[in-house]
Amino acid sequence: MCVVNNNKIILDLLEEEEEEDQLLFSYLLPNKRKSTNILFKNREFEGFFEILINRHLLENETKFREFFRINYEQFNFILSLVEFELTKEPSNRVKNPISAAEKLAITLRYMATGESFRSLSFGFRVSHSYISIIIKQTLTVLKSKLVPIFMPNPNTIDFKTKAAEFSCKWNFPNCILAIDGKHIRIRSPSNSGSLFHNYKDFFSIVLLAMVDANYKFIVVDIGSYGKEGDSGIFLKSIMGKQVLDGSFCFPEDSVLPGSDIVVPHVIVGDEAFRLHNHIMKPYTRKASKNDITKKIFNYRLSRARRVTENAFGLLSQIFRVFYQPVNIETSTCYLLIISLLYTPSINKYSQ
Repeated sequence: MCVVNNNKIILDLLEEEEEEDQLLFSYLLPNKRKSTNILFKNREFEGFFEILINRHLLENETKFREFFRINYEQFNFILSLVEFELTKEPSNRVKNPISAAEKLAITLRYMATGESFRSLSFGFRVSHSYISIIIKQTLTVLKSKLVPIFMPNPNTIDFKTKAAEFSCKWNFPNCILAIDGKHIRIRSPSNSGSLFHNYKDFFSIVLLAMVDANYKFIVVDIGSYGKEGDSGIFLKSIMGKQVLDGSFCFPEDSVLPGSDIVVPHVIVGDEAFRLHNHIMKPYTRKASKNDITKKIFNYRLSRARRVTENAFGLLSQIFRVFYQPVNIETSTCYLLIISLLYTPSINKYSQ
């Protein structure tokens, strides 16, 4: 009699098109919900944080860095910044809330690998829906704490020192920064049409960055549509407006080494940018084809501009989340990118 009633319930559910699959599975697999709850309830005893991190990785610095892409000291430094905001007090409903260290570990593992939330869910024994909340919350706190420390105010930077570094390391005098854009591959947001579809035939948001001679990100603009070009983004950005109206803190004009020619300090970019008194780009291929001096100039400028490519390469090589489409909301993607730019692991290269 019981079997007949269950079969009738299943048939009724199949006839209702609007019934959710989970309700149907609850009749077909009565132990499914119970086993799922046990999976997450055993987090403190079976999850990555307790079994792998606390018992093994803390004793092996090399493996710890391979897992998180930052070392133990850097992890503790970041944790000291975000622990207060991420700590949740126990309550009657949640006796043992997820600690700030575990939330940071989940976020850093996502940044280091780009794993799906469901994959992280099985490892850390936290539901994938709550992992999405944890990552967004942690990235918000990371942005608020790391950016004031590692992102300098352009008004306080000694750009004469930056120019000396470019001249010494890249053999290009009177250059303070290099500029370029990077397309961050994403999953196309719903109802966005072709806004995020770029000329490389994938969906993206654009990171436009000014980088110094030591691969350090000085000024950034994040979040423009993939269909936009670097020059258009630069013109509408705050950094672009400051450069064009003269409010950017360029040093005074100075003479080139070994000559008496006085020239302004510049930012170097590729062919996409417009020529300006403080923006320098290479000669066209046609113009430099039969002129050896222009070829040499293009070589020198490209060598200086290459710091942006190197910086983007370091960013992707350390944090592999950029090796596949980032499948999160665009607002969270902005938090992810700016948090990655100013982590201690990236900024060690600026020393």
